[in-house]
Amino acid sequence: MPKMKTKASAKKRFSTTASGKVKSGPAGKRHGMIKRTNKFIRDARGTMILSDADTKIVKKYMPYDR
Repeated sequence: MPKMKTKASAKKRFSTTASGKVKSGPAGKRHGMIKRTNKFIRDARGTMILSDADTKIVKKYMPYDR
């Protein structure tokens, strides 16, 4: 059987923790910060752990990641 391919967009945006949870950066911070409120920019700092429903979707895109 050939290996499945990892989606390149997923490997750039997501990473997994040691316990198998999926970590991601905040949505909406790639460009256009001038039109965002200061509160939005402050609240979107750092990384976050995805919910279980979103984790199932992302793990389909990255089959060989833990």
